[in-house]
Amino acid sequence: MWNKVKENMEIIGLNQEQLAKKMGIHSGTISDLKMGRIKKPSFELACKLADALEIKVDDLR
Repeated sequence: MWNKVKENMEIIGLNQEQLAKKMGIHSGTISDLKMGRIKKPSFELACKLADALEIKVDDLR
């Protein structure tokens, strides 16, 4: 999943801090996703990610 997030971050020009701010979450959560510490994100987190990245939730698969 991180590869999809990273790819879309690059497309819209966001770094991890900016993504976290846009999502309204702590930047540590983005780091946890990146490092694989969050293996199955909640639906709420997935929705926030998709909204911030301007993609569909299904695109995160």
